[in-house]
Amino acid sequence: MQMTLDELRRNLEKVGYICDDETSLTVFLALQLHKPLLIEGPPGVGKTEMGKVLAEVFDTELIRLQCYEGLDENKALYEWNYQKQLLKIQISRQSEPGTQLEADLFSPEYLLERPLLKAIQAERKVVLLIDEVDKSDDEFEAFLFEVLSDFQVSIPELGTVKARQIPMVVLTSNSERELSDGLKRRCVFIYLDFPGVEREMEIIKAKVPEAGERLTAEIARAVHVIRQNAEIRKKPSIAETLDWARALVSLNRDRLQGSTIEHTLNLLLKSRADQRVFREQIGAEKLEKKSRSGAAG
Repeated sequence: MQMTLDELRRNLEKVGYICDDETSLTVFLALQLHKPLLIEGPPGVGKTEMGKVLAEVFDTELIRLQCYEGLDENKALYEWNYQKQLLKIQISRQSEPGTQLEADLFSPEYLLERPLLKAIQAERKVVLLIDEVDKSDDEFEAFLFEVLSDFQVSIPELGTVKARQIPMVVLTSNSERELSDGLKRRCVFIYLDFPGVEREMEIIKAKVPEAGERLTAEIARAVHVIRQNAEIRKKPSIAETLDWARALVSLNRDRLQGSTIEHTLNLLLKSRADQRVFREQIGAEKLEKKSRSGAAG
């Protein structure tokens, strides 16, 4: 699974993940050092997508752990299959002595692997995506960085389980809370922000080539204008930009027009408050002019 930096850059572009040199270099170093890659940034800039494209680039399985408040070790690491254990007890009640039965009940056959255990038990190197780690509790985060430090876990009934292959780990954070120094020390860190106009044009060309040069440029400039408004709370994500581009192509548009912007605004801004801010402070006609003149700033 070894790749040079240039090979990694080319392969990321091949699967449509357009990023700058700093990002590709940081990903390369995380892979070389066998360290988790911690990506912070606002929602919609391609953090989760990084885990997906790495699995595609290296042609391997993606194992995803979605974090949330209250997530605990049982949901992330392993659980015992209690229903199967109860069935075994009922069947074996008359035939097996107690000690043997207990040993059987806590064998790997009755273990339910959750994402963390599944990733370190995999026969081949996989991508472990730990998504929105900032939504988990401090206690779970402390447990997590111990696992990521040694890539082994202790199961009381079975002993220590060591990683067969150290997975490629991608952690994402929307910066809803400050992550601990302990977790950060174990990771290679990068901050991703929304792309500039030129970079977003490259992304649209890679993902929606049928949009054409002129419409692609106008879309990228328009989205940039919207994101620059400080009062719009939920900035359009890259995925929403691409959805907008596909929608405009399906409507056979080759230019942005005020009426089209107004009618398709719900693809970019998904709250009434943000739509109201847009109409009061930017407006569809003004956005059309800015997108055509290139005055995205």
